[in-house]
Parts: sequence; C-alpha cells; structure tokens
Amino acid sequence: MSDAHADRVGDPFRFDYDPAVLRYGRGSVADLEAELEQHGVDRALVVCGSTVGSTPAVIDPVTDGLGDALAGVFDETTPEKRLSTALDAREAYRDHGADAIVALGGGSSIDVAKAVSVLVAGDHDPEAAGRDLAETHTLPTPDDGLPPIFAVPTTLAGADLSNVAGLATLPDSGLVDRPTSGGISDRRLMPAAVVSDPELVATTPRTVLVGSAMNGFDKGIETLYAANATPVTDATAIRGIGLMADGLRDLGRGGVDAETLEPVLEGLLLVQYGISRPGETTLSIIHSFGHGLTRGYEVQQGTAHAIVAPHVLRYLFAEVDGRRALLADALGVAEASDPADAVVDAVAEVRDALGLPDSLADVAGPEPGEFSSVARSVVKDPFMANAPDALDLTPEDVAAVLQAAY
Repeated sequence: MSDAHADRVGDPFRFDYDPAVLRYGRGSVADLEAELEQHGVDRALVVCGSTVGSTPAVIDPVTDGLGDALAGVFDETTPEKRLSTALDAREAYRDHGADAIVALGGGSSIDVAKAVSVLVAGDHDPEAAGRDLAETHTLPTPDDGLPPIFAVPTTLAGADLSNVAGLATLPDSGLVDRPTSGGISDRRLMPAAVVSDPELVATTPRTVLVGSAMNGFDKGIETLYAANATPVTDATAIRGIGLMADGLRDLGRGGVDAETLEPVLEGLLLVQYGISRPGETTLSIIHSFGHGLTRGYEVQQGTAHAIVAPHVLRYLFAEVDGRRALLADALGVAEASDPADAVVDAVAEVRDALGLPDSLADVAGPEPGEFSSVARSVVKDPFMANAPDALDLTPEDVAAVLQAAY
C-alpha cells in the first residue's frame, strides 16, 4: 500500500520553532558559567536526582563548570516527576537566591525543572497547584517571569529539546485525593541552552544508557512518518537516525566511552531538532504504545519501545507507505529489495545490539488478558494524532501488535 504523497515534496508546511542554543562536545560542561553569562544569568540552581547528585564523576564537572554561577544543588528528583518534588525544588530555588535552573540528568529531572520554572513564575500555592493538576491536568503558566532552564542531559532519551513536561502526584503528597497525572506546555519552556557532553554522559551506567537509547532513537524514526513532518525535520532526522544507528551498534559491541557516544549524542540532537514545536510534536505511534505499556506497569519507556518498535513498524508498512524509502535511506538499507522489511530488521538489529528485551513476556508488563485495556489506552493517547493520515488504527489492531510482541 502507498500514501498519495509519500515523499511530500511540494506539500505546504508551517515550521514554527525556537530551539535552545546547542553546545556539544567533550568537556563542554566546563563552559556552563560562560553560557549562563551569555543569557544574563547570575546564579543557577542545579536540579537532579539523588544518584547524580551523589556521584562526583557526574556532579563535580557541572558544579565546577558553573563556578561562581552555582547557587546550590537540589538532588531529589525521581522518575515519577512528582509535583511535590517540584514544589520542594521551588523552595530551594528561593532559598538559594537563584535566577535560573540547570536540569542535570534524564528526562525526569528536565521535566521537574520545567515545572519549577512555572511554579516560580506563578507563585502557585501548593494546594492550588494540586487542585489545578487534578482538575485540568496541567498548571497555569504565567505570562512572564519564567526562569530560564539549561539542560545538561546524561541519558539518551532525548528529552532536552522540548517545550513540554510531564507531571504527576499521589494522595500521599496531601495535594490531591486520587492519583493524578498531566503535563505543562509552553514555548518558553524550551531550554535556553542544551549542553551535550559525551564525557559527562559516559559516566552514566551502561544499563541506564541502553535503556533510554531506543526512546531517543525512535524519535527520529517517528519524525519521518509523522503526519506533521516537514522538510526541515526530514533532513535532521535522516542524518540523526544514521548517526544513532551506527553509534548504538558500536555502544552495544564495546564499552561506554566518550568516543563511542560522540555520534550517538550528535545524532540525538539532530533527531530532536524541530520535533517539539508550539502546540505540536512529531512523536507518534511508537510513543503511544510506550505510554500504554508503561502506564501502571513496571516497564521502562525505552525498553517498551525496544520491544514494540519493530512490530509497530511492520503493522504500519502493511497499511500505508510510512515513508519507508526515506527510513531505509536513513538506516543505510536503501538498496534492499524490500525497504519495509529492511527497515524493520535494521531497527530490530539496533535493539538486539544493545541487548534489550525483544518480548513483552520477558518484562513486567501487561499479560495477554490485559491487552484490550492497554490497546484502548494506546488509541486514545494524544500522540496518535500524529499518525500518518491514511492510517486507521483500532484497538483490535493494537491488541494484535501487542500479541505479536509477546
């Protein structure tokens, strides 16, 4: 099957994008103070998790790089992205007299940092913030006064070049009566700068890196077939996918070092470029599956992607063109007799090189009896709006894909 305009050349598009300043290279965190100075920042609070905050090889280069611009360190973020954590970080921000936030770590720390920025500017009362999240699943974002965020990622999930953030809270926080999740979105939440340092990322444990890798890799895959792809994102995604695919295979074969991570991180910046735009994103079907498989289950997002991505792509190519030729070109298999099969095999090869699971039966995810419920969640996921226009994905289709992945 084929789409009417698989290559989209000549199709109208609108590309509204205001990205972060990108700093890349070994030792680039040493220039943090200079970068903050370029943005008129005097004192920044580092927001990170406890492991990052207590690991000298990670935290010391960042605090050293901040120099006199270091206001303090808040090292209490968790993967749950709790509203209560963001409120505590806001108090630390005020206590340290900061005027900016440095988010250090993975997507959770970056998301919490964005929530802190909104809470600082809005001066939200904790009870009111809990009520807003429970009733509207977001926080009101003030018209001005948001402190700038500087992202220093240490994983490969690709959460840095984004203007959105997830947020959640539980009754034990005293802020809500029932478990609540939601998010915030505003173009001003795009980091002022992203500092991608291969030497710093090389300090992250291998298990964390490979677990996050497929999440970042699939951002590029989805950007090519998303309904709102543009020639700009096509160009960056194609180059980024190729760099990541080769780099991740090398990561799977060898050790975690700066040289191996250089193409991975360069590719990760490219696949993220332009995917998070005001009011829209190119994240699509695979991420919707990832949300359905991790919501209520002990499955890490990147692992969920690793398992289902080949199966989702096989379903996609059976229904629509899915821009298989561009994907095959990006993955270095353009000469294959069947580009669709070659793309599926190449994505599975990257997963297998990283040593990630290939079956839902091997992880603490849903059992077959729960697939119907998960499928309904996947179909309702907001990212499904970015699926190719000609695709009509039903809960039954999703359940069949999940069964194939089991």
